[in-house]
Amino acid sequence: MFRTLAMLTLPLIPAAAIADEGMWLPSQTGQIGAKMKERGLQMDPAKLGDFKAAPLNAIVSLGGCSAAFLSNQGLVATNHHCVYGSVQYNSKAGQDYLTDGFTAKTLADELPADPGARIYAIEDLRDVTKAMNAGLTASMSGRARYDRLDANRKGLIAACEKQPSRRCDVRPYYGGALYLLQQQLEIKDVRLVYAPPSGVGNFGGETDNWMWPRHTGDWGFYRAYVAPDGSSATYSKDNVPYRNPAKLTVAREGVKDGDFVMVAGFPGVTNRLATAAEAKFNYATFAPTDQKMRSDYADLILRETAGDREADIRYASIVRGVENYKKKILGEIAGADAIDLNARKASAEAAYRGWIAGDAARTKLYGASVAALDAVVAEDQAARLDALRTAAVGRAQLLSAARNAYRWAKEHTKPDAARENGYQDRDRAGTVARLTGIERRYVARVDRAILAQALGEYAKAGAGARNAAFEAAIKEIGLDRLYADTKLGDTATRVGWLDKTPAEFEASTDPFIRLAVAMYAGDIAAEAKAKDRSGRMQAARSVYLGGMRAWGDATGKPLYPDANGSLRFTYGNVGGRTKDGQTWTPFTTAEGIIAKQTGKGDFNAPAPFIAALKRKDWGPYAHPTLKTLPINYLSNVDITNGNSGSSTLNAKGEFVGLAFDGTLDGVIADWAVDPALLTTIHADSRFMLWTMDKVDGAGRLLTEMGVR
Repeated sequence: MFRTLAMLTLPLIPAAAIADEGMWLPSQTGQIGAKMKERGLQMDPAKLGDFKAAPLNAIVSLGGCSAAFLSNQGLVATNHHCVYGSVQYNSKAGQDYLTDGFTAKTLADELPADPGARIYAIEDLRDVTKAMNAGLTASMSGRARYDRLDANRKGLIAACEKQPSRRCDVRPYYGGALYLLQQQLEIKDVRLVYAPPSGVGNFGGETDNWMWPRHTGDWGFYRAYVAPDGSSATYSKDNVPYRNPAKLTVAREGVKDGDFVMVAGFPGVTNRLATAAEAKFNYATFAPTDQKMRSDYADLILRETAGDREADIRYASIVRGVENYKKKILGEIAGADAIDLNARKASAEAAYRGWIAGDAARTKLYGASVAALDAVVAEDQAARLDALRTAAVGRAQLLSAARNAYRWAKEHTKPDAARENGYQDRDRAGTVARLTGIERRYVARVDRAILAQALGEYAKAGAGARNAAFEAAIKEIGLDRLYADTKLGDTATRVGWLDKTPAEFEASTDPFIRLAVAMYAGDIAAEAKAKDRSGRMQAARSVYLGGMRAWGDATGKPLYPDANGSLRFTYGNVGGRTKDGQTWTPFTTAEGIIAKQTGKGDFNAPAPFIAALKRKDWGPYAHPTLKTLPINYLSNVDITNGNSGSSTLNAKGEFVGLAFDGTLDGVIADWAVDPALLTTIHADSRFMLWTMDKVDGAGRLLTEMGVR
């Protein structure tokens, strides 16, 4: 109660001004450089915005996780849970890399990653706002506005991707008040190099997830390969390691308490600039429903795969992702109450709207956007909840594959530029990879159970959101025939549907194809409504948040945009916390692993690893004052989902570990930051290097990274 009252008496200023929070664009480093220097930065802040030099051009995206080059031969370090899908993809009963880990002794031993794996090397992030706004008018309908923005975006992407092997995207910032085009080199041949056993890489499992103290070796390595001429190419035995222009230097000394650290990566989504009404709806209605659905989904898979190791392996990656996020949502719900999110958002919103109303010129610029945004937000809420329930049927992999393939056929009756996002020629390789990947992540009886559960959720959606033709078709076919009569379980057949015409789909007797055809008209109608809302939302929110940005500039407190999957920097310091009578020291140590080890469940590290810890042969990897091996450490760096695998850098920009988690009481930071709760957990580089050296025989990688 005391903390809540104290926070409500703080000056009502943009969120970015509170403490040192912020997921900053490279172009904003000049605005925060002085503050970073105060905190301990020992390099020129301008270098953090230079796409031609390290550390910036060593940072890469994996399309959902972050990573970085640690050698000039394409070697990429990220989190264990970010390579977990590729470990799972290469595992089977009798070749269980999930349990045993994987270390490639030579380049020739490196394994093709999951078919959808990509490494995206950042090259540029440039302002294209003027081009995106071309042709927009105030009188446009929501749908017309959406279509104009979509056409402008596709044109910019197509022009950018005329360069070979580039993957480009245009993303909105501040609700569309700003647009930046992110240009990346797409590397298509990705190989698994090294991952410790799950007993190290996921030590503590769900028991310790989002908790402190933590003792997890959450790292793994990929390598980028290209054709012999240096061009990006799909897998071939003739491909060679990519010669990346820059890499991160592994620090000779690790961090200690109080040291400056920063994280560079691609944070996914935050909602800190959302309205008070959006925050209230999310935690009163949407998040509890989402959490319950995810919990039921994970529990179902665990029941269906129990006692079947092959099925367990096939669904391991899916379950891990669902378990992780369902726990995070619980933390967010509790955090919203703990920081009194509703009151916090309402107070800050009233202050901003009061600033608008307090000046005639500001009222003219921004006033109409307030009512317009509130109206479309209210309309959008019911649609979001219905969409959450109806989307559950997409968990059934063969149904999802059939819908994707039929939509692909329908879209390919149009010119490429007129096709929907995700169905253009640029998207074919990714689509094929996803359809192929099903073969190692699918068991018919499990998928059937998942669909049966999802249909129960689907039935809870409003009548206007459900698809009557789909409901009639599924009732006629029945689940037994659906799985007994389909041929989509075969990979070649499944992928082959991408080359068929709409008429061939409509003539098919395959039950999943019939369902996809039945769903199509309803899917398109729902999509049209969503596009109209999206256009109206952009029209209102872009002006509303453009005003909030001006408010921040007027008060000398620059406002960073919400995370949206683009490159960002965050910074802070290593340090512990005091929490409800507990003292969280900033480092955990090897002794903590030994104390937690039970040999069962989440605390089952391999015997050779435990034996090596007990020998206490730390060599150069010991912490200088703790005199033991540091495992994980805490900082107050600001991260979210998508930052997984982000390299942690010291004051000189050198590699000192990997960000991999936060604490459960701090995950509410996706919506609002309480500086006292801002906590990031990092895998200490010394723990990683020691394990590679003393346990897993990864000496060739250490040599390659310049460690020895």
